[in-house]
Amino acid sequence: MGGGDAYAAGGGWRAVTSRAGLVLRSVAFNLLFVLWSTAFSLTFWPLLVLPPRRITWLGRWWARGVLAFLTLTVGLRHEVRGLEHKPGGPAIVASKHQSAWDTIVFFLLHDRLAYVLKAELLLIPIIGWYLARVGMIAIDRRGGARALRGLITRARRAVAEDRTIVIFPEGTRTAPGTRRPYQPGVAALYAQLDLPVVPVALNSGHYWRRRGFLKRPGTIVLEYLPPIPPGLGREAFTATLEARIEDAVARLDQDATSPESKEPNRAAAS
Repeated sequence: MGGGDAYAAGGGWRAVTSRAGLVLRSVAFNLLFVLWSTAFSLTFWPLLVLPPRRITWLGRWWARGVLAFLTLTVGLRHEVRGLEHKPGGPAIVASKHQSAWDTIVFFLLHDRLAYVLKAELLLIPIIGWYLARVGMIAIDRRGGARALRGLITRARRAVAEDRTIVIFPEGTRTAPGTRRPYQPGVAALYAQLDLPVVPVALNSGHYWRRRGFLKRPGTIVLEYLPPIPPGLGREAFTATLEARIEDAVARLDQDATSPESKEPNRAAAS
């Protein structure tokens, strides 16, 4: 046949073409992401003078646009399971963190939320101003006990404002199939706020990798798990939370790598 047996009967060329398509679609998404975020910030930054409750919708609109572009360019959608466990008021949502996608999607899932995020994000012009203005909970991850005290103080304020707190217990993104020690922040919130903790599992890292440029088509699954009621000791709580999240993540990871997951999911929500 020649030409490397027509480059392995066309299989090699299909792989190259497929990767080139992923690159082009990922470039398109990243361009739209930057343009949308920049235009959105420049258009609406004057509204930051309004009371925080009047501008929380900005994050929701921005997130809706980002996820729409992700579907349009990459073909990446998402499905939410376990909605019967989704809190409708003050609670602590403790989520696995595999991708930047995780920091976007909760804006759509909760009308009134307070992300626990690293303090460096507040330094980003306009976006950081918005995060500070609406009362996101910024912490210095190197601040030790002082940072924990600040976390509790700001979390109490968020709860008083009828908001749902979203925290990533490992403190940073992890690649699929890996885990990091659960940080003390989530246990401190559980002990001090007397609120249920709703674990969340997801498999976003299979499609939008940690520190990765390529975004892959498919359906990210995010699943709310049964809540952990107040009252457990610190060690029992941490063990229960970690077991629920990691067991569910392992199951969702299998879904993401199975042949069936490569097919479009008509029940997905984009």
